[in-house]
Amino acid sequence: MTPDMMLAVQIAGTSVLAAVAALALMGAFHGRHGRRDGDLFGVAEEQTVFLFDGQDLVDATDSARALLAGPRVDARPWTRLMSYLAPHFPNAALELADLASRGQIMLTGGNGHSLQLRAEIRRGLTRIALVDPEAEGARITLDRLSHRAMEEELLALRTTMDHTPLPIWREQDGAVTWANPAYLDLVRAIIPADEGLTWPLPRLFDAPQDGAGGGAPWRCRVRGEGEGATWFDLITEPSAAGTLHYALPAEATVKAETALRNFVQTLAKTFAHLPTGLAIFNRDRQLVLFNPALTDLTALGVDFLSARPTLTAFFDRLREGRMIPEPKDYKEWRRRISDLEKAAATGQYQETWTLPTGQTYRVTGRPHPDGAVAFLIDDISAEMAMTRRFRSDLETGQAVIDTLDSAIAVFSSAGVLVMSNAAYARLWGIDPGARLGEVGLQDAMGHWQARGGNAATWAGARACVLGQGLARPDWIATIDLEDGTRLDCRFQPIAGGATLARFSPVLAGSGLLAGSGLAGGVGAEVVVGVEAAGSGRKGPDTQGAVLTAPQPKGGQPKGPQAKVAGPKGPKTTAQKTEGPEDARAAPPARAAPRLSKAG
Repeated sequence: MTPDMMLAVQIAGTSVLAAVAALALMGAFHGRHGRRDGDLFGVAEEQTVFLFDGQDLVDATDSARALLAGPRVDARPWTRLMSYLAPHFPNAALELADLASRGQIMLTGGNGHSLQLRAEIRRGLTRIALVDPEAEGARITLDRLSHRAMEEELLALRTTMDHTPLPIWREQDGAVTWANPAYLDLVRAIIPADEGLTWPLPRLFDAPQDGAGGGAPWRCRVRGEGEGATWFDLITEPSAAGTLHYALPAEATVKAETALRNFVQTLAKTFAHLPTGLAIFNRDRQLVLFNPALTDLTALGVDFLSARPTLTAFFDRLREGRMIPEPKDYKEWRRRISDLEKAAATGQYQETWTLPTGQTYRVTGRPHPDGAVAFLIDDISAEMAMTRRFRSDLETGQAVIDTLDSAIAVFSSAGVLVMSNAAYARLWGIDPGARLGEVGLQDAMGHWQARGGNAATWAGARACVLGQGLARPDWIATIDLEDGTRLDCRFQPIAGGATLARFSPVLAGSGLLAGSGLAGGVGAEVVVGVEAAGSGRKGPDTQGAVLTAPQPKGGQPKGPQAKVAGPKGPKTTAQKTEGPEDARAAPPARAAPRLSKAG
């Protein structure tokens, strides 16, 4: 062997010895550190082990950290671990609370789970290990694509539950074993602000009442600190892992129902004080609402009405109680009931019932939303009695004025003819009551003027009728008709702005009051029923009548003017007439009172 070869062998041997020594040193160093960590973990890093200092996480294996990265229940690792353990070990939180006094505990999962929990105190730290006895020593082979699909599905489910706005939680043996973030937010809103979120989570809702559950919703409420109650509709679904609950917000629904209930109560109180009987039938024609006045008017019992009778049964009971007009043909009456229902559904039904008891009802049918029908029953007996009495009074008044010989007509303040008598129809040849339309002052004056007088003559009558108030002066005139009849006309204001027009034929030798402003007068005016100057005699008490004497040919009458003083009113001037001396002693005519000659 040459010296060069020996040198190469020595160098190679030295390198091998140095490598072996380095490996030995590294093994010794790793052994010391591994034993120190193993004193705490005690298992390989592939196992699920947690080290806590109180409730603060000190260290964890990789599988344990992956477990804490599960559902985002809370930021604290202890709470996250408790939320994971709750479905498998319902009493884990209580058992771990006694770990310091017991030193070591071991729990076995329920509900068919073989998972075990081993907890102990090591060097003042809490060591928690999760062990699956069935999986110890067994290796599970899973291809990468399947594992990725499972992770993606799990991530999608977690994301869905995290963003669900409805509180969802699971209960087992009366304890909350899982909850989504919406439930946690609701817990935070209810518990005092100075209290943190701890496990187990508080139950916010009571158990369902009266056997509710199995998908049937029930309503309950939760009260927050310093806030009003919040209402939810709860749906419960049992499962093998516990009972799953869903809380649907119902605050808006409760407010709407409360407002509707208050409105219905207000309507009910209002209807209770109405004198009108009210009966509302739904689209199936069943009675759903009635008021006390209906029982008073129909004499139907509350028990019968509360039983929600049908429309036909309702009217049958009314017929039995003689509270509707007795029909002659029952089949025809049933057909009328059917027609009544159709008419009420379109809002066209209104009828007056005259009962055998003498009462009179007005029945009105009105459609309501959703095909409902409402019937209103009013007792109009007093109104009908008053109408009949008023009509009787009008007929009596009309009969009275029809017996008068003078033609009577009454005009309203607007100049409309509202009343006339038979003498008026005979005098003017027209009966206003036989006409369909109104007769105005203009139409009436057209008939008058066609029989006598002219527009200037009737102008005063128009002014009297269309004037205002009772202070209007009477209008008095004498009109010569075309047939030679002389007519006394008097227009007198009466109450309500109306005007009474009276037309009386003038008898032989009679006339109108002096100073009345006759239009077209053709004679001297003498006041009758006055006392002669110095004679001491009085004529008949016919003050207000006027005697018109014919004028002699040639225009103005002859003889001196004489002043005649009447018993009342101003002095009136009378025209002296010529004639035989014994004519003054002759008896007066039947229609002309005796006169006293002056001078």
